[in-house]
Amino acid sequence: MIECDNLVKIYKTRDLEVLALQGLDLKVEDKELMAVIGNSGSGKSTFLNLLGGLDRPSAGKLYVDGRDLFRMTEAELVEYKKNTVGFVWQNNARNLLPYLTAWENVMTPMLFTPGNNKKKKERALELLEMVGLSHRKNNRLNQLSGGEQQRVAIAIALANSPKLLLADEPTGSVDRNTSDYILDVFRELNENMGITIVIVTHDQGLAKKVNRVVSIRDGKTSSERIMKNDYIEKMKDSDFSWHDVGETQEEYAVLDRAGRLQIPEELLDRLGIKGNKVKLEYNNGKITIEKPEGDN
Repeated sequence: MIECDNLVKIYKTRDLEVLALQGLDLKVEDKELMAVIGNSGSGKSTFLNLLGGLDRPSAGKLYVDGRDLFRMTEAELVEYKKNTVGFVWQNNARNLLPYLTAWENVMTPMLFTPGNNKKKKERALELLEMVGLSHRKNNRLNQLSGGEQQRVAIAIALANSPKLLLADEPTGSVDRNTSDYILDVFRELNENMGITIVIVTHDQGLAKKVNRVVSIRDGKTSSERIMKNDYIEKMKDSDFSWHDVGETQEEYAVLDRAGRLQIPEELLDRLGIKGNKVKLEYNNGKITIEKPEGDN
């Protein structure tokens, strides 16, 4: 579904250039449910904006659903945003129109496509049912809780049946129980409708519950965490509970095309490495990293 090859994004002002992405390499398979994590300024939100067609890449390659986002005209980009990708924002003010009811909000994106308005309303009500909010269909923004607003936002993002759903901090303003419910909604959409879902999040609890987590650091992919197969099987059990499990994923460092990797800062701290040089040795099938002799 997504293929990034040496993706670069530079923001320019009159006096400054900011390198937000510095050669990102990443592939996301069709029908995958994954999360992107990283500190503030790491480039994860920039990456989401590029995928959503909200910003243009500066260099490299970016394909979504076989389409080259570098070569799209403005008209093609509009069609892409209407029909291929759906977006769920953290800030509900960007998702919802406060003077409309829940079903009217969900129906709004459909008004830009041809078709019968009666069928569009039926579709909006089906989507509200899907996210568990059919009983709140006639409520406006100020009558909904934060979690309910976010579920309406998910329904809006699905209004035009996108192949790719992008979510920017979807659980950032809700409690843990609501966060778990929202993730369950994403899982159901992914498994039952085959939608590819990419979630950008700071929520480590949520990140541990998706099949793959990509960590971005300084504008490049630094590591990946893959869910263990036994947990994928356990999740199929109706009695499965996240509260009863420990570590669900295994973490791997990511090599770039030149064989370089980013060593997590916490590991460098534990080794006491402060400078920019390390000692590498190959021994019994393992590469070890050590602090140079005489380095205090």
